[in-house]
Amino acid sequence: MTSSDAPSAFGGRLLVGASGAAAVALLPVYLTALRTQFTGSITVFMTRTAATFLPPHTVGLFAERVVTGDSPATWPRDNHASLAAEHDLVTVLPTTANMLSAVAGGAAPNLLAATVLQATVPVVFFPVMGAAMWDKAAVRRNVEQVRADGYEVVDPPWGTRYDVSLGTVVEGPMPPAPPQFVETVRSHLDV
Repeated sequence: MTSSDAPSAFGGRLLVGASGAAAVALLPVYLTALRTQFTGSITVFMTRTAATFLPPHTVGLFAERVVTGDSPATWPRDNHASLAAEHDLVTVLPTTANMLSAVAGGAAPNLLAATVLQATVPVVFFPVMGAAMWDKAAVRRNVEQVRADGYEVVDPPWGTRYDVSLGTVVEGPMPPAPPQFVETVRSHLDV
C-alpha cells in the first residue's frame, strides 16, 4: 500500500466503554489499530469487572485517560454527565449481555450504563458473548430494544475462535476484527 492508498487520518473525542468480559483483554489490540488512523482523544471507561481482566494502567498506555469510577475523589470530574458531555462518540467494546439488558431496560446499575443513558451523541455496542447466550430470546429482545431506542448494535461476526471460558475452540460469534471497529468509529467521526 502506498501512502496515497492509506486511509486518511480522522479525529474526535472518543469514549470507549469496556464492560466485564474476558474479551476485554483484547482491548489494546483495538486501541492500537485505532491509533494508526485516529488522531483524536481516547478515554476508556472500564467497569469494575473489566478492570479485573485487564489492568487499567495497561490500558493507559493506549489512551489519554482511563476511568474506573473506583475512587470517590474522581467522582466530581468522572461522572456520567461529564463523561457523556465530553465525547463525540461512545462505543462499548466488549458489550456483555448484562450491559445490553441494562440499557434496554433503561437501568443504570453502574457508571458505564449511566453514561450511555446520559449520552446525546451516537452510542455503538459491540456484543461479545458465546453462541448460546447470543441466541437466547432475552438477549435478542434486548438487542432489538436497544436498536429501537436509537443505539447501534454491531452484529458479531461468526467464525472459529478459542473460548477462554471453555478452554477449547468453538464456532460462534467472535469479537469484531480491529479494522471493523476502526471503520465503525470512522463512520461516526469522519464527517
